[in-house]
Amino acid sequence: MSKKWIALALKILVSGGLIWLLLGSVDLAAAKAKILAADGYFLAAAAGTALLQVIIIIVWRWQAVLRAMDIRIPYVRSLEITYIGQFFNQALPSSIGGDAVRIYKIYKLGIPLSRAINSVMLDRVATVLGLVALVVIAAPFFMERVGESDARWIIPAVSIVTVGGVGGLAMLMILDTLPARFSRFKFVHALAVLAADTRRVFLSPVNLFKVMVISLTGHANIALATFLIAQSLGLAVTWVDCMVLMPPVLLLMTLPISIAGWGVREGAMVTAFALIGIPAEGALVLSIMLGLIGILISLPGGLIWLMSGDRNISDIDPKAGL
Repeated sequence: MSKKWIALALKILVSGGLIWLLLGSVDLAAAKAKILAADGYFLAAAAGTALLQVIIIIVWRWQAVLRAMDIRIPYVRSLEITYIGQFFNQALPSSIGGDAVRIYKIYKLGIPLSRAINSVMLDRVATVLGLVALVVIAAPFFMERVGESDARWIIPAVSIVTVGGVGGLAMLMILDTLPARFSRFKFVHALAVLAADTRRVFLSPVNLFKVMVISLTGHANIALATFLIAQSLGLAVTWVDCMVLMPPVLLLMTLPISIAGWGVREGAMVTAFALIGIPAEGALVLSIMLGLIGILISLPGGLIWLMSGDRNISDIDPKAGL
C-alpha cells in the first residue's frame, strides 16, 4: 500500500474515531430534536453567506496576494480554480488537497512552480494572521461572556498566539539571509524567493491593508454563517461569540490529520462553545451542519473540474520553475 493511501486511511480513522467518541458522549435524542426543529430560513441564509465566502472573499484574498507578487490572473479564472480547490478540500476523502490543485492549476497557466506555491502559502499565512487579528479585536467584547476562571487565560493565550503569528511572519521574511555557501542549493533559492514574495505582500502598507481587510472580512463572514446556523437551532450564541470561538477551531482544522477537518472541528466546537454554556449536543449539531453546508456549496466545483480540460495533477515537475 502506498504512503498516500496509508495517510488517507489514518485520516479517515481519526475523523471517524473522534466523531464516534463525541456521539457516545452527547444526548443523541436532543441532538436529533434540534436538527428536526431547525429553522430553514436561517439555514438558507447561512448557506448563502458561506457561498459568498467561496465566490467572492476567498478569490479576492488570493488575488490580492497574487497582485502583490506581480502575478495577474483574471477573476473568472481565479474563481474557477478556487472553486475546484474548495471541492477537493470539502467533498472528497482525497489525499490531494485543494491547495495542491490551486498550485497545479496556476502552474499550468505558466506561473513558475515556486511562485505558484508561494502564492497559495502566503494566502494561507494571510488567513492565519486574519484569525489572530480577529481574536485580538473581539476578545475584549467576549470576556464578559465567560466566567472569571476562563477569562484569566484568554489574555495570555491571545498574547502567545499574536507573538507566534508575528514571529512566524518575520521568520518568513528573512529566509534569504542564509550564508552564501548554501545558495547553490535549489531549495535555498526557493526559500529566498519565498522571503522576497512575503515582503512584497506584508511589508507594503497598501498590500498588507488589502490582504488583511479581506482576510478579516472572510473570518467575520464565517462567524456570521456559524451564528446563523446557531440561530436556526435556537442556541444562545451571539455573532461576537462566534468571532472569538471559531478562529481556534479553524486553526485546528488546518492540521492535516483528518478528512476535511471532520471530527477535529466537532471536538473543537464542542469544547469551545462549552465556555459559553452551549450543551454538547447543540455544539455538535452546529458543527455538523456547518460541515454539511460547506460540502453542499463546494459541489459545483466538482462540476467545474469535470468540465475542465486538465484533470491530471500527477504530472507536476517538482523541479520546474524553482
